[in-house]
Amino acid sequence: MTYLLALDQGTSSSRSIVFNADGQPVAMAQKELTQIYPQPGWVEHDPEEIWRTQLATAREALAKAGIHARDVRALGITNQRETTVVWNRATGLPIHHAIVWQDRRAEPTCVELRQQGLADTIQAKTGLLIDAYFSGTKLKWILDNVPLARQQAANGELAFGTVDTWLVWRLTGGAVHATDVSNASRTMLFNVRTNQWDADLLRALDIPASLLPVVKPSSAHYGEVSPELLGHAIAIGGVAGDQQSALFGQACFKAGMVKNTYGTGCFMLMHTGNKFQTSHNGLITTSAAQIAPTLVASRTALPPEGAQSGLGRPGAATDHGQPQFALEGSVFVGGAVVQWLRDGLHAIKGSEEVQALAQSVPDSGGVIVVPAFTGLGAPYWKPYARGTITGLTRGSTVAHIARAALESIAYQSAALLQAMSRDAVLAGGASVAELRVDGGACINDLLMQFQADLLGIPVVRPAVTETTALGVAYLAGLTTGVFKSTGELSAMWRSERRFLPTLDTPRATELMARWEHAVRQTVL
Repeated sequence: MTYLLALDQGTSSSRSIVFNADGQPVAMAQKELTQIYPQPGWVEHDPEEIWRTQLATAREALAKAGIHARDVRALGITNQRETTVVWNRATGLPIHHAIVWQDRRAEPTCVELRQQGLADTIQAKTGLLIDAYFSGTKLKWILDNVPLARQQAANGELAFGTVDTWLVWRLTGGAVHATDVSNASRTMLFNVRTNQWDADLLRALDIPASLLPVVKPSSAHYGEVSPELLGHAIAIGGVAGDQQSALFGQACFKAGMVKNTYGTGCFMLMHTGNKFQTSHNGLITTSAAQIAPTLVASRTALPPEGAQSGLGRPGAATDHGQPQFALEGSVFVGGAVVQWLRDGLHAIKGSEEVQALAQSVPDSGGVIVVPAFTGLGAPYWKPYARGTITGLTRGSTVAHIARAALESIAYQSAALLQAMSRDAVLAGGASVAELRVDGGACINDLLMQFQADLLGIPVVRPAVTETTALGVAYLAGLTTGVFKSTGELSAMWRSERRFLPTLDTPRATELMARWEHAVRQTVL
């Protein structure tokens, strides 16, 4: 049989999943990742722990599947995006902890960029709004604050990467320093219209181009895993940021198709085809996963190692083909609110208990939780917002708070879809017809039903909910000929359950108005 191995390096854990050629998961392994909070608003990971846990889960998944590395046709990597790693090229050692996407320490740099009048230029080139969420300002912070980092960078001694790049480097024994277009598009340094690192943006943030990885299509040959790591060399055939990978895994290949991933945060993407669409409702434009045109034309052979070594450099010619885009909205605290109930309030002992606790009351009793623990993302973009609980009465219980916390995930996602629908209509498209969902929290039926009620459209849960890992397995499979086309992948997609709305529109509108009122109270 043919197998594909997906490495899914997320914010809270590292996972590896073995898929068969039918896109069905065969075995999975997972290890939690330590969250480091040096001070309020700062979030870090240990890059070496990211590497150790990811490698360990890959070995464990192969063992659970009862297969050898030689049985794996290709490996794909999907990852938490924007998280920033800088390491020494000679030693391979990180010079600082990874700065996680949730981290807000670079906000002063963002203020400076806005004051310099760069907001429109950055959005026009990158599709992004100026925010500490993205990698470029995190990279600048490391260069400015780690001793000798600026000098080492100027000497070409350092390498920068998002987590995918760090893993490719380690998997290939330091032979390959590369990323894909979807991850590059999250740095605020990459021109998504030309698929190149942008020299003007690098100058604005004082970042040497020598730090940057080569940029490749999401489905491409990235080199081979060093044989001693897994017991046999495996082609790395796909790389994509977790949300673009989930969009691909949900078979959302056509303009207007939307998915929402319920993970640590919530991330909603609507494919817009080859159209760069600027949001007028607080969303961002991002690169969707892309397939190399040479791959589309022929999948009979892998390109020679290093054949694309000039791609993605400032001013370099590219072989990415026609760019693909998506509109995206990001919720910073989604499923993480359940972790807060468990670890902060000690309301539950395990995350799996939250649905039962929430269902022990008929509704939230008027309580609304806005989990703005690290500010609010799209469509609000309020970096200094802080979490609030409103609507408390003497009769409020921990069950009401738990239900309100769970409902906060749906409220934030509903605000995203409403913004996305407005943008779609402004661009001459139709309003969104259904929402495809995935991620750990989508197994919660109470949450999914409430989501459908707020949106007034079907919420569709797929038969395979591990769509983030599945997407990059698909990309690796396309590179190596396991799959012939995206049409074949669309035919493989299956739904497991459709949640239909049960609330009337006026009641849903009233609930959303109460949510928006609570949001306005989060900014001091």
